[in-house]
Amino acid sequence: MPFLPYHGRSRPHSVRRLTSLIAAGVMTIATVLLATGPVAADTPWLTVSEDGYASFSVPVSAAGAGQASQVVIEGNFGPSSTWAEFGLTRRGEVYSGVLGPLKPGLYSYQVTADDTGLKDPTNSTEVASKPLWSTFFVPGEAASLLADVPAGQGGKVETLTYRAGKEDRSALVWTPPGYSAKGPKAYPVLILQSGDGVSATDWLDLGRAKQIFDNLSVRRDMEPMVVAIADGHGSAGDREVKDLQKAVAHRYRVHRDPAHQAIAGVTDGGTQAVRAALGHPHHFAYAGSFSGLAADGAGRPDAKAINRHVKLLRLYTGNVTDPAYNPTNRLTKALDRARVRYEFDGVNPDAGANWNAWQENLIDFVPRLFRKVQDHGPSPGHGRLKGEFTPPEPGTTPTPFVTEDGFVTFETTTDFQDAKEVTVWANWAPNGSWLRVPLARAGDRWRATVGPLDPWFYYYRLMVDRAAVKDVANPTKVTSEPTWSTFFVPGEKARLLSDVPAGKGGKVESMTYHSGVANEDRTALVWTPPGYDPDREEPYPVFHLQHGGGQNYTDWVEMGRAKQILDHQFLDGDLVPMVVVMGNGNVPDFTEELLENIVPAVRDRYNVSTDPSQQALAGLSMGGGQTFGVLKAHPGRFAYVAAFSAGFGSGEGVDGEAINNGTKLLRLYVGDQTDFVYPGFQATLTTLNDLGIRYEFDGVTPGPHGWDVWQKNLIDLAPRLFER
Repeated sequence: MPFLPYHGRSRPHSVRRLTSLIAAGVMTIATVLLATGPVAADTPWLTVSEDGYASFSVPVSAAGAGQASQVVIEGNFGPSSTWAEFGLTRRGEVYSGVLGPLKPGLYSYQVTADDTGLKDPTNSTEVASKPLWSTFFVPGEAASLLADVPAGQGGKVETLTYRAGKEDRSALVWTPPGYSAKGPKAYPVLILQSGDGVSATDWLDLGRAKQIFDNLSVRRDMEPMVVAIADGHGSAGDREVKDLQKAVAHRYRVHRDPAHQAIAGVTDGGTQAVRAALGHPHHFAYAGSFSGLAADGAGRPDAKAINRHVKLLRLYTGNVTDPAYNPTNRLTKALDRARVRYEFDGVNPDAGANWNAWQENLIDFVPRLFRKVQDHGPSPGHGRLKGEFTPPEPGTTPTPFVTEDGFVTFETTTDFQDAKEVTVWANWAPNGSWLRVPLARAGDRWRATVGPLDPWFYYYRLMVDRAAVKDVANPTKVTSEPTWSTFFVPGEKARLLSDVPAGKGGKVESMTYHSGVANEDRTALVWTPPGYDPDREEPYPVFHLQHGGGQNYTDWVEMGRAKQILDHQFLDGDLVPMVVVMGNGNVPDFTEELLENIVPAVRDRYNVSTDPSQQALAGLSMGGGQTFGVLKAHPGRFAYVAAFSAGFGSGEGVDGEAINNGTKLLRLYVGDQTDFVYPGFQATLTTLNDLGIRYEFDGVTPGPHGWDVWQKNLIDLAPRLFER
């Protein structure tokens, strides 16, 4: 069986040792998730684990005293670090939730109860331009340049007040370690511009500019320079930029010649930097545009003058979610036609027009200033421009529109033109957690492009003014969740969830049977393998696969992609030919329903074995609990047993020896800290250990209490059945 890189299967663990590790790891989370008493005013609303899980716990008393219809954490958690909403669940006297693991970096957030934004009073961080925002930092090697340097090793930031025309303005100025206004050395200058909706203070609060400059200085990866951070008023080359340059030259010991002047900025500030380089090449020798919106060559650029005076013009853009993507594509063509020399950092695949991208841009740009460098190409992992990104015209195609590289464009019908807010709620947070990404008005529709999404199976619903709505333009359906729709992003990672070629897979058919427990006719879905022979001499093994609470027998096909998984594994030679039964577990006595109704119906209809060694039973969540119930009441009836995100319950009266003697495989699965079953899963391991029951469990499956986890569980389990 090939290695499936979903959850640590390649690392052998001691089960009992792992039990203690999980016990240590869940204490904080358990406190958050299971709290039922009032939360003290100074209790942190946010805790971040060493491995990047953010646990939020907002007191009900602070969020509308329980009157709010929803409490969410808004933050830069979405795909490409876009702003998104993470919903919290009320548990006792707190609204809580766990999100992660988050990649190393800086995150900003605010709490929102319905339409009321709240500043986290337990987080001392501030964003000057956004009074309700707080920030937190997830450390790691990938974000090492964003971390604080040891005390006393960094530069200094101070405010410079200056006169621009007839107005007083201010800028923030960073001076490097060891800077002395009276020393013999003069320093080059970088003017760092802000853009529309961005203030100078954002470069510090959100851009981590001081930490970046400090770390680059400590590592000697940048030339010592003075950096003036401005709010970015007016156009490049006008009196305002000149007035700032004059003020910096008057106050600080800096070079005044153009060869020692650089300018860069974000969005409109990046446009200013481009226009300064192209329109006034004798003013700045270095220019950088971070998500700049300049789409042409600033009229008719003087290529000869630009190439002679401008040592570096470097362009940066995020992926197609960045509004600068298309303008950058047009600008590079204009510069090529004009024969103006420039460098392009490549398309950042993982970020749009936001501080996560601009931090990386600053880290790449600053070491190139006022020194010779060998590397003039794009950053590692950055791609080429592939032409302009143009989603289909409104109303011309079903939604969502999925590109080959995982960008998904959602568009509503015209039914919601009077709505105040429309978001898309989907399983695209880390490892399949759920986030809402806002859509923007597009005429009488709402639209947004989200991505890039990893190859996988996604499900979503529209949230229109906080009410769940089905995307009627998407023909997919989920029987148990009428407002959900689905879509698929193809790729090697998701191969087992894709459809096999027509005619190659097994068959799924409905089986109607009478339920004495429910006193009605009921339905199960049954998958038979390719080449299934009802007259085969050797009966087929049978695998009963159960759904969870709030679901029904259709979910493993519509949401779990069971048919696709089983088809692929059979064609790959990884699956013993078997019959798989997905029954309806919504009954008061599942054990009786299974043994007295479903099993006999299957045996009557299909060529399946009655030998217990050829019987398997598994289920997710509620279905996992039902599976444990059958195992405890009838040990040995099913030789292969598995539970996904479920608890064993009480061990009282359980015959552990009978379970061991009658069970060839008992395999357990659970999601990570975002799975609400995760804390209680410790009790299951303890109970099984105390009873001496043999089981397998070699690590959590990354992800929440959801289909991303359970699909991976089935992928792992199915090839293990009937081979021992």
